[in-house]
Amino acid sequence: MRKLGKKNQGAVEPVEFLLESRPETVKELVEGLVCLGVRQYNERKDTGQIVPWLTSETIQEQAVTGKISFGLRGGNDADADQAVENAVQCFEDGIYRIFADDEELTELGQALPWHDGLVFTFVRLTMLAGW
Repeated sequence: MRKLGKKNQGAVEPVEFLLESRPETVKELVEGLVCLGVRQYNERKDTGQIVPWLTSETIQEQAVTGKISFGLRGGNDADADQAVENAVQCFEDGIYRIFADDEELTELGQALPWHDGLVFTFVRLTMLAGW
């Protein structure tokens, strides 16, 4: 939900998501979150509001490109099955990592360590080129 960088070095606040059922494995967590995201996207896309608000940061980022907008209008619905398949493949390929509090979750079949106040953190890795 947030990205940290040179300009934005503050803390990242947790965001709550309400899933249809409590996931027991990493794969179920990924599937539940992706399906929720696809459903929310499909509900918003026809209103022209892919992101439900424009933050000051978003406006500044879009101003650099010369166009400030809420996003697309219309188009095809996102496919939940395809999105889940892509998210699972990306996890297996190491494109992003998942942490339960401070513990890294490394396998799709791994059981989730549920307890009060558990926070999941998703970290998208960026590939760097160098010499």
